Amino acid sequence: MHLRSLRHAAALLSLLALTSQALPQQASDPLASSRALLESGKIPAAEQQLRSWLQAHPDSADGHFLLGYALFREQRAADSLAEFTLGAKFRRPSTGDFKVIAADYVLLGDFTDAARWLTVAAQQEPSNPDTWYLLARAQYNENRFADAIASFQRVLALEPRSVRAENNLGLCYQGLQQNAAAKAAYQTAIVWQQDAAAQPDKAAVPQQKTAQPHPSAQPYLNLGSILLDEEQSAQAFPLLKQAAALAPDNPKAHEQLGRAYEALHQYSAAQAEYERAIALAPRASGLHFKLGQIYRRQGLSQQAQQQFDQCAKLNSTHSSIETPNPPSH
Repeated sequence: MHLRSLRHAAALLSLLALTSQALPQQASDPLASSRALLESGKIPAAEQQLRSWLQAHPDSADGHFLLGYALFREQRAADSLAEFTLGAKFRRPSTGDFKVIAADYVLLGDFTDAARWLTVAAQQEPSNPDTWYLLARAQYNENRFADAIASFQRVLALEPRSVRAENNLGLCYQGLQQNAAAKAAYQTAIVWQQDAAAQPDKAAVPQQKTAQPHPSAQPYLNLGSILLDEEQSAQAFPLLKQAAALAPDNPKAHEQLGRAYEALHQYSAAQAEYERAIALAPRASGLHFKLGQIYRRQGLSQQAQQQFDQCAKLNSTHSSIETPNPPSH
């Protein structure tokens, strides 16, 4: 996978893990013990038990699908897909099964097939906003921004005032270089989030999820970053400061806040933010370079050279990474 895909694969996988397999049980479920093992994290034991079951019941679709899920949990994507193929001979996979299949393809770095199976899942259960959200994220990873916009809009139709969907719309517009639309989407996401925080006891619409329960740093970070790129550092600063406050362990938030301080000529504050970002992401070579520049601006030549040397070392060994931006929900 290229760097951009690597950056988003982990986030997509975490979302898939939360939504892909509910492991439903019935009183007479012969696989209840295996499901319980999976839920308790005892994956190898569940795999062994399921293989024994399938030796006696080779035509059990549920057995093959559950084994496929167990193998996905072990990050054995090819083996997992083989089990889903076997199970599909006996019945059509459920929406949750299709999500696991998509997750296998994410593990394999194949976002095209991941999006294809998420499309099947969305068509099979069109009223599920989580499925549309996952599909949109997969489409975004493929740079299919127009398709992703349509899918995020489906999320918003099913889950009005969804902060995560509106924020991701902004990312799609930004990918299309429609910065005005991107900024409007980020601002809308911020307003919705603030409204939700101001009315925590407002009754939710039946059968409808509310906006994100925990404040997200992402719309603040994204809007602040785009303003910073447009050299509007004074407007970007409060947004990026809020992003760093909401996500204190996000190195990207500290990096961007450091950039804002630097643009405002507050070099000691910029230094502190870059140092914090490096503590969180020591292998991000760009952070070392930025900190080196700040040290040099302040006349700290020895410290600056140490950072430049570390940047060069990371780049020469191909061990550098981009500054991570873990999702806050």
